[in-house]
Amino acid sequence: MKEGKCPKCGSTEIFSGAEVVLKKGPFGSNAIPISLTSVVALDNYVCGDCGMLESYVSDPVKLAEIAKRWKRVNSEEPEKTAAS
Repeated sequence: MKEGKCPKCGSTEIFSGAEVVLKKGPFGSNAIPISLTSVVALDNYVCGDCGMLESYVSDPVKLAEIAKRWKRVNSEEPEKTAAS
């Protein structure tokens, strides 16, 4: 969506909240916790036609912190089924 096109419906009616002032908000409403003492704001992109939302970490430096602290998703594991 950062390039201005919705991957779901193909619309070009994309709106960005990347420049919203104080996007973290008083309660971190537009942010995610990285650890107990670290939070990062999100840049949101919304399709004006279908409502799809994509969020991106706004501070590239925080990506390294996320990689250090969060568990990596293992894409090599087989998908679990209802019977598993």
